[in-house]
Amino acid sequence: MERRTIGAAALTVGAVGLGCMPMSWAYNTSRQRGGDSLRAVHRALDLGSTLLDTADMYGPFTNELLLGRVLKERRGDAFVSTKVGLLVGDQHIVANGRPGYVRRACDASLRRLQTDVIDLYQLHRADPEIPVEETWGAMAELVRAGKVRALGLCAVGARSARRPGARLHDTTVRQLERVQQVFPVSAVEAELSVWSPQAREALLPWCAARGVGFLAAMPLGNGFLTGTLTPGEGFEADDLRARHPRFTAEMMAANQPIVAGLRRVARRHGEDVTPAQVALAWVLAQGGQVIPVPGTKQERWVTENAGAADLRLTEADLAEIAELPAAQESWN
Repeated sequence: MERRTIGAAALTVGAVGLGCMPMSWAYNTSRQRGGDSLRAVHRALDLGSTLLDTADMYGPFTNELLLGRVLKERRGDAFVSTKVGLLVGDQHIVANGRPGYVRRACDASLRRLQTDVIDLYQLHRADPEIPVEETWGAMAELVRAGKVRALGLCAVGARSARRPGARLHDTTVRQLERVQQVFPVSAVEAELSVWSPQAREALLPWCAARGVGFLAAMPLGNGFLTGTLTPGEGFEADDLRARHPRFTAEMMAANQPIVAGLRRVARRHGEDVTPAQVALAWVLAQGGQVIPVPGTKQERWVTENAGAADLRLTEADLAEIAELPAAQESWN
């Protein structure tokens, strides 16, 4: 698989990564099977999808434990990205950016992952009670201690926090400018897909100008862009899509033209090419520093996603995708 570079440290990874969250959290939890997930991770590594993206809050903790079982055998094949800064309670999630907590959390992640170093340690969310520079400084100490190789920041991205006239990721860009003064940012992780392209406004240019890697979260639109979801089929109560404004039956039906457009492009490239692969190829085409991180817990989808690294969209393809309608939401 094509290799791409993350940050000033010149860390290289496969062009398509693997988001591990669905294996332990947030999506169809009744269908989570440890054996299936382990096979999916091994398959990803076999295909060159070396970047494994997890977080201590996924589960919580169980996602890192699962990956640790693979890393114990194949640490040299993997690039491990995990996150710190969010605590999960029974009914809530809170940020914790206190330096002491960051140090303890890193040690705990290292134990669960069964490794002595984390390749990319990301701040999941800044703590509003702690200056982000203090949190980032504690993370930088972990690099100097040899426990972490590089640092990344996850985008805030909350539409509810936007000021009138502000762009979606303005808050994240301000945070990036602040932490960059403390220690170099190697990667930014944020949502980027055909139906959520907003990161192109500010985040992608910021990263491109500084040689910072960009991890594209949810590049398949929480599964919608695969074309495998049926409007009105419903989701399990603890599936995050059950409360997502684009996943009501009405909105899923209204957004079908987006999938139809991806399917048209796929047909031009061959009978075996899928809408999901076109969606991932579109993300890859946004810049050489962009690494899509599609989440899955099944080996078959890992194989399909990895195949997108070999798909090259033409200018005509990209122009057609650019003309697809914007995604609709239940509050539109």
